[in-house]
Parts: sequence; structure tokens; C-alpha cells
Amino acid sequence: MEAPNGDGCQANQLANAAARGDVETAARLLESGADPNATNVFGRSPIQVMMVGSSKMAELLLRRGADPNRPDPSTGATPAHDVAQEGFLDTLKLLHHWGAHLDHLDRWGRSPLDLARKKGQNHVVDYLQELSG
Repeated sequence: MEAPNGDGCQANQLANAAARGDVETAARLLESGADPNATNVFGRSPIQVMMVGSSKMAELLLRRGADPNRPDPSTGATPAHDVAQEGFLDTLKLLHHWGAHLDHLDRWGRSPLDLARKKGQNHVVDYLQELSG
């Protein structure tokens, strides 16, 4: 089964490398022409499935043009939702630097701030509240 956009095999390989946090393999695939926004067989892009604690993976994908605002096809959550709820502030700051909208709501009407608050990620809550004024 091929991915909806582009070369299914390469899209799946890049998504798998991103999910494992395998920066070396992901960089090699991107160098050989993999699209950072191509979706895997589940309709998700590499930045949506990346190991959320890997700011190096996030930076690699973002530098190569990954869309930080692409919502998950089933939940509507963006990468910012995932990293906020898991408490990875460095990755959240990178996403924000590269244009992530931190006020996007998932399909249940929750923002990254809501998820961080629910999970007790107070350092993330403080950061997001400072940004919003």
C-alpha cells in the first residue's frame, strides 16, 4: 500500500526513522530527496510521528521544510499538542520558532496549553502562558 503523497516506501522509511529518533537515517533519506511532508501508510507525516523528545529530529525535519501545523488526520492534534502534553519544552520552543501555531485546537477543542495543564507539565504551561501575554 502506497502513501497518499509521493513515494510510499521512502515516506514510510522517513516516518519510521523519525518515530525511532534516528536522526542519521532521517538525514540520509532527506538528502536523497525524501519529502519531509510526505505521509506514511497511516496518513501521518514524519513530524507527526517523530520521537517527541528528540529536539534534534524536530530541528532536522523543520529545517528541511516539515509543516509544524499539519494536524493528525484522526485527532486534529498538531505536533505542538504532542510535545506540550509530554513536557518536551525544548521541542515545543523549536516548533514555535519554526511557525507552529500554539493555539490550534484538536478535534475535542483542546489546545497544547490545555493538554500540558491536564498532564501537570507546569514548565510548559508557564511558557505557553508567557507567550500569550
